[in-house]
Amino acid sequence: MSLPAFILFFTMLGFGSFSQRAGFELEMAIAASMLIWGLPGQLVMADLSAAGQPILVIVFACSLANARFLPMVVSFLPMISRADTKLSQLILDAQLLSINSWAMCLREFPDVEPNYRRQYFVIFASVILFAGLAGTVVGHVGSVVLPHALVLGFIFASPLFFALVLSAVPSFSYRVAMIAGCVIMPLMHYWLPSFDLLLSGLIGGSIAFLIDREKRGKA
Repeated sequence: MSLPAFILFFTMLGFGSFSQRAGFELEMAIAASMLIWGLPGQLVMADLSAAGQPILVIVFACSLANARFLPMVVSFLPMISRADTKLSQLILDAQLLSINSWAMCLREFPDVEPNYRRQYFVIFASVILFAGLAGTVVGHVGSVVLPHALVLGFIFASPLFFALVLSAVPSFSYRVAMIAGCVIMPLMHYWLPSFDLLLSGLIGGSIAFLIDREKRGKA
């Protein structure tokens, strides 16, 4: 129980309030946090559900909003898997993965023995998951008490924390990707506001990849 857990608590407090105002029952809000476990997808689902969109549209939009988990899972699972790790265990591990646990583990894994990395991840990810569920409940129940603007502001705590954590990861390419994304984002938002985040990540990540490959080639 440390700063990441509290950050997730306040972030999901914002989602809990948002889901209540979108007409979700508490059980549905908890299920969304537990099973989707990706705030952009959860917000998209709540927003489109409140707008009365068809279920297939909601599922597609939710999946697209959380598409970043595919490369995250592909790059992360080899760090915690061993020869005797079962496929069912890896599937559960993938479901536990979030942007915060991914970033924190990348920062801490150099100091963790490989045989203990999976245990480290499962415990850490479980703690912040339960903190997120607690935040969802408190936000949903207390949405009639707390100012709506204040609660929604909590949603931005997690991306800010993730950015700070990732900046501390000892990797040149990660920092280049962050800086490039921050520079490109305003331009993309001006030209293509509907795809600004997607394009900023794609272009910024590609620039970092090419620079890192060039750097490794000269080493």
